[in-house]
Amino acid sequence: MTDTFFVRADGEFVVGKAQSNPQDESLAIFNSSVDALELWGRTVADTYPEMVTCVYSGTAMLNRVVQRKGLTVGLIVNRGLEDMHRMGRGIQSYLGYAFEDRIHLNTHRYEEPLVPIERTRGVTERTDSKGEIAIPLRDEDVRQAAAELLDIGVEAIVISLLHSYKNGTSERRVRDICREVAIAKGKPEFPIFASTDYYPVRKETHRTNTTILEAYAAEPSRKTLTKISDRMKSDGANYELRVMATHGGTISWKAKELARTMVSGPVGGVIGAKFLGEMLGYDNIACSDIGGTSFDMALITKGSFAMVSDPDMARLVLSLPLVAMDSVGAGAGSFIRLDPHTGALKLGPDSAGYRVGMCWAESGLDTVSVSDCHVVLGYLNPNNFLGGAIKLDIERAHKAIKEQIADPLGLSVEEAAAGVIELLDQSLRDYLRSTISAKGYSPTDFVCFSYGGAGPVHTYGYTEGLGFKDVVVPAWAAGFSAFGCATADFEYRYDKSVDVAIPNGAPDSKKIAAAKSLQAAWEELADKVIEEFAINGFKPEEVTLRPGYRMQYMGQLNDLEINSPITSAATAQDWNKLVEAFDETYARVYASAARSPELGFSVTGAIMRGTVVTTKPTLPEEELEGEVPPEEARIGKRPFFRHNRWVHADIWQMELLKAGNVITGPAIIESPATTFVVPDGFATSLDGHRLFHLKEIKA
Repeated sequence: MTDTFFVRADGEFVVGKAQSNPQDESLAIFNSSVDALELWGRTVADTYPEMVTCVYSGTAMLNRVVQRKGLTVGLIVNRGLEDMHRMGRGIQSYLGYAFEDRIHLNTHRYEEPLVPIERTRGVTERTDSKGEIAIPLRDEDVRQAAAELLDIGVEAIVISLLHSYKNGTSERRVRDICREVAIAKGKPEFPIFASTDYYPVRKETHRTNTTILEAYAAEPSRKTLTKISDRMKSDGANYELRVMATHGGTISWKAKELARTMVSGPVGGVIGAKFLGEMLGYDNIACSDIGGTSFDMALITKGSFAMVSDPDMARLVLSLPLVAMDSVGAGAGSFIRLDPHTGALKLGPDSAGYRVGMCWAESGLDTVSVSDCHVVLGYLNPNNFLGGAIKLDIERAHKAIKEQIADPLGLSVEEAAAGVIELLDQSLRDYLRSTISAKGYSPTDFVCFSYGGAGPVHTYGYTEGLGFKDVVVPAWAAGFSAFGCATADFEYRYDKSVDVAIPNGAPDSKKIAAAKSLQAAWEELADKVIEEFAINGFKPEEVTLRPGYRMQYMGQLNDLEINSPITSAATAQDWNKLVEAFDETYARVYASAARSPELGFSVTGAIMRGTVVTTKPTLPEEELEGEVPPEEARIGKRPFFRHNRWVHADIWQMELLKAGNVITGPAIIESPATTFVVPDGFATSLDGHRLFHLKEIKA
């Protein structure tokens, strides 16, 4: 589904929802906007002209990579390294696999490379690991390579040479020669991407993959964003479209590094959870997001979320700053199959997506999904899916489950469907518990936020027995990621690999040299940030710069991202402050006993963020009106199957419930955008901020 989230100048907001349209996202956004604005009694025509900005978040770019439907790209590398991209890293052969498939080599496989060997050219040049040019660039090699690639019809050229993050001179020369050749061939606007201009960071495979994505997926995505922007302007908008970025801020759709927006949807949820946690005074939050395809989770500890610098997406290792999240390919649209060898149930990782399941007659599907089980078990109202815009067919779902799952297992349809839901909930619960435990924490240390279109349907199932301090389900859970986008500041971020290592107890002279080295990197990155904001009409004085760095104990393999406690570094005292901030963060992320300052300290990366603060939504404030829900909120009753028996669940209209109301299961709370399931053994209360708090009832 496509969600829209409108925020007024006074902080009030409304959420809209419409079915996605992969062929024309601008139409889905328009329809979702109409749905939202009806709640205010307004139209798109009279609202768009009043808007000051719009933030877009989506997965179209990621889908383009997964489906291998990007531009035809050519690649120029060092001679002798032509196979580097297609060989990749070993981990790419099993990324996204279940544990049983990871441990068996015969299940490993590589995806087709984004750039095949036929479109890869090597040129003579070698820069060593210290940034010294050992073999000068041979210009004629570059001219020949560029001419050959253009002649075979590539639509963009990517350049990635060894150690260019240390010294980008050769790469920039290759870029300039390629541009000369393109102009000579009558293509002055031909796109050329040098990795040093985009991602000057270590790890050749990561850097190469990420720069290729800029050409392969981000460049065609600009056309999608252009279409969205043009449609909005035709409807009266006069703002510049912004996009949610992986680092947690928003950037212009015209930004140079657009690949940063590849997984912007789930990131928005984490940013929204952090904002909401700050409003409510929650320090430790387990963020859980269930949509149609996946279960995404992230941890906010002591008010901060972690960042990773080399994540993987679409089975590619990348060099992108990404809010640390973990994902499981299991959502409300996940397909259900029986393993042909063992007869065991298998969920996903592929999904029905916007086609819901076989319960939707127009889906064109032939495989049962989790949503089919929801319908058969009474979780979903078949006449109220997406507010009634899509009618679901219970009998069709029942027949499909019977043929594909129930009969082969010798179960009734209800038993088979309930088994699927229990399997999904159990796997998500184990995943949530193990992710928290792996960080050295217990679920009892956290408040759990549950959101996403399918989050409230499964909240009770994957939180049961974990002992969270509280389980919170926002009334606007279906549009929570869009809410998060609305809370994010306009922010650009640039990263650069550096190598600064100082032993413990080093003299002040070495600390001063280290501080100055980091400062030089910060200044270089600050210029890039200011340049990006200038494209959007912001002056340097309007931008707040916030430096950061990545540091580790010398000899360790993994570093941590730290927000710098100082704005500039020049003295030994400045270096000591950087070390103290790292030590403190390390103790918070792991444990105080795990600190190892005797090893010394290494700075592995410089970071610069530039921010322009935006207007934030405000939380609803309603007076408490007692525990008993108003009778007009009651819709009726519906059969509901759980624990091998049918019960009659009370059905409530979410929008008509009042602050202070308490609902005891079995109950189902319906909204046009989502369904909140409260089974027997659970109760929920609605607070003055329109947040539901789910509790287990002790027997």
